[in-house]
Amino acid sequence: MYKREFLKTSGALLAGSLFSKLTTAQTPADSRTNWAGNYTYSTKNLDTANTVEDVRHSIRDHSHLKALGARHSFNGIADSTVEQISLKHFDQIELDTKAKTVTVGAGITYGQLAPYIDSRGFAVHNLASLPHISVVGACATATHGSGKKNGNLSTAVRAMEIVTASGDFWTSSREKLGDKFSGTVVGLGALGVITKITLEVQPTLQMTPAVYENLSFSQLERHLDEIFASGYSVSVFSDWQNHHATQVWIKRRVDQASRAAPNTEFYGATSATHNLHPLAGHSAENCTEQMGIPGPWYERLPHFRMNFTPSSGAELQSEYFVPREKAARR
Repeated sequence: MYKREFLKTSGALLAGSLFSKLTTAQTPADSRTNWAGNYTYSTKNLDTANTVEDVRHSIRDHSHLKALGARHSFNGIADSTVEQISLKHFDQIELDTKAKTVTVGAGITYGQLAPYIDSRGFAVHNLASLPHISVVGACATATHGSGKKNGNLSTAVRAMEIVTASGDFWTSSREKLGDKFSGTVVGLGALGVITKITLEVQPTLQMTPAVYENLSFSQLERHLDEIFASGYSVSVFSDWQNHHATQVWIKRRVDQASRAAPNTEFYGATSATHNLHPLAGHSAENCTEQMGIPGPWYERLPHFRMNFTPSSGAELQSEYFVPREKAARR
């Protein structure tokens, strides 16, 4: 594939997350690839645990073992030449309204968690661009989430339950470990198999989305801070053609948004006239609602709907953490 053709079809995301190949039904258990299909796992041995005791036995019975989550990683972080273990049956959700926390099993995705807590008046502070990823996987890798004042998804974690390499059951919390707890959360699987995780929740909220097209890179460079501070969550997309960002998605809290008529221009970019897919030329049917129509946080913060396939092909994702003061430099 030629470079220009690749750039045009794959697209790149300056803030938020890219898109991965995903089927509405999850990848079959006997398929040994990740979602995007770019990585094939090195073993066909996959244990499926139903209880913590199952996890302990599996760990003690194998010298090398990796936990396999929702398969959204594009590399070998969950790979093993010996054995993998799936905790997809760990699907419990326990909401503590007094403590304002929710504890979920390792098999829960944000698409499962969000409507459950929203129906009970709560929300998590951030979400990924697609709701199909697992809560544990997103937190353990410190990925996903947008917003200048919002931490990524891992910053909401308050406690964890882990089965260590020796098969021992271990609990940790921010209250117990203080600043060291962040390193436990973002353990990349090195500390053991996470069976349960506890997140901080907040009161539910409504979001309103706005999408603008054709933001020049010169405007983005000069006004990067203002642009990314213009909403609760802001994502900028580009196909790296014609020296402009193709789309800017701005999600604002309804209780903080201006009641004035929406602007038709945004730093020279023009307001979209219909729902858009982040990749030009693709149907927006599988994307979340836009056009300033307010809705629940979990139906507006992601770019894609839960019951749809967000990808048009085998796009790959990379995330880079860049200091804001250096983000506009060439």
